[in-house]
Amino acid sequence: MIEIQLECLANVKEEIKPLLEEHWELVALNKGKIKLNPNWKEYARLDAAGVLRIFTARDEGQLVGYFVLFISQSVHYQDHLFATNDVIFVLPDKRAGATGYKLVKYAEDYCRDSGVSLMTINTKVHLPFDSLMVGMGFDLIERIYAKCFR
Repeated sequence: MIEIQLECLANVKEEIKPLLEEHWELVALNKGKIKLNPNWKEYARLDAAGVLRIFTARDEGQLVGYFVLFISQSVHYQDHLFATNDVIFVLPDKRAGATGYKLVKYAEDYCRDSGVSLMTINTKVHLPFDSLMVGMGFDLIERIYAKCFR
């Protein structure tokens, strides 16, 4: 049975590294130019500042997915807290049984209960999960364009 919970960086850092690698291998578009190299010091600083939230999915204690959010006061709308996703991933063989839905729903409930006004989730155009987002009541509000220089 999949268990969803909020965890701190110190508890998941080493365990999350192999999943980050697999995630990067599956979704990254510019692998030859931009290598995965997380800034763990900055993640730790954001965790200590109370900005970082790591929601995990575990199957019999083993990490099988994560949803990482930054929750902070909006610089455009200072009366509001915004939750912006950093990364979201569930191992492909653990996606059955609505694991992704449960992970997002847990984080959504946490944000609502914590006074967050708006949660945003980025999805990859080449690996979309738009039907999940729309089914959960999320609205498509922006498109992001990118150009790789190096």
